[in-house]
Amino acid sequence: MLNGKTAVVTGGGSGIGRKTAVKLAADGANIVIIHMDPEEKVAEVVKEIEDLGVKVKEIRLNVADFEAVKETVAEIVKEFGSIDILINCAGITRDGLIAMMKEENFDAVIGVNLKGTFNMIRHCTPVFMKQRSGCIVNVSSVSGLIGNAGQANYSTSKAGVVGLTKSTAKELVGRGVRCNAVAPGFIATDMTANLSKNNPLIDMIPMKRMGTADEVADLIFFLASDAASYITGEVIKVDGGIAM
Repeated sequence: MLNGKTAVVTGGGSGIGRKTAVKLAADGANIVIIHMDPEEKVAEVVKEIEDLGVKVKEIRLNVADFEAVKETVAEIVKEFGSIDILINCAGITRDGLIAMMKEENFDAVIGVNLKGTFNMIRHCTPVFMKQRSGCIVNVSSVSGLIGNAGQANYSTSKAGVVGLTKSTAKELVGRGVRCNAVAPGFIATDMTANLSKNNPLIDMIPMKRMGTADEVADLIFFLASDAASYITGEVIKVDGGIAM
């Protein structure tokens, strides 16, 4: 049980982040949702978590902003007393072929997906080191493992998350901190809403369907729990077999 622990979930206002935040709350964790979603959508998540009887706070934050993340982490520690679990789900896409990709679209995706993950880890690390415990789960992607045409920026950012995960795991394991990553394939979320059921990409998935946000959240929850206490530095695919 996660009773009394504080979990920070970036991208927690929708998709995989939302499902993860609710699962952690259902197991007793207090939740901080970091997001850039419409307020009405986040209000729904907050209500859902409040109904589970735990403390919840939502913070609108661009995780790509190093100093803003620093201030936010300090604010969370002051209010909640600690941070025990960090789930880095925040992510964006700006798809396009390399030959036509605009610099600002490459920078934006790297800024949120990779630098944002670094920023959160960087500023939570002193908290974890001081308490000699902590758990980090980063959301990468199979695109970061095998690449994907039209997603050079996204694939690069998610490949970077893999390297960041492994380096963080090696640096912090001696302080009682675990760091793992999940690598989803095609998951039914707002980010993939433009993929129809008849899309030929679906036929490439051995299981012949898209995954659900709940299926990814289940794995994230496992990695954040004591059941995974001997697992660190791993990247686990949730992809219906597309990258096997």
